[in-house]
Amino acid sequence: MNNVSVLFEDNHLLLVEKPVNIPVQEDSSRDLDMLTLLKQDLKIRHQKPGNVYLGLVHRLDRPVGGAMVFAKTSKAASRLSDMIRRQAMERRYLAVVHGTPEKKKGELEHYLYKDKKKNQVFVSPKHPKAKKAVLDYEVLESKDGFSLLSVNLHTGRPHLF
Repeated sequence: MNNVSVLFEDNHLLLVEKPVNIPVQEDSSRDLDMLTLLKQDLKIRHQKPGNVYLGLVHRLDRPVGGAMVFAKTSKAASRLSDMIRRQAMERRYLAVVHGTPEKKKGELEHYLYKDKKKNQVFVSPKHPKAKKAVLDYEVLESKDGFSLLSVNLHTGRPHLF
């Protein structure tokens, strides 16, 4: 399936490893995206006629690779979205960053604004559309100018270290 590893699948859920530099859903680049790729794969593997339902539960930025959960039913999508909204699902990531954060453990809180024209995120606490973004992190190891962090997201927004 075009270099996408299935980590788990049942009647309700599909967990896959998203490769780096593939968009999660269609964007202006028109590059093949995860949602389209996975729908095509499910249609072929399960010999489904017509359209295939696949619910996007969360996103990973295009340059990020990692595990993603998709819902194969609308009921599963609704329940998973509700869990994320209530913060009942822990979202912990391992991240490799340049340099070493000043503190071994910490919490980051920023007010971020996304410039949709430039497709960039900026720290902008005074912008009227800026949204609060919170995460905590712990440095697990640092070596050769890079650090491995354990990151726990409290909000699902891009962050700046």
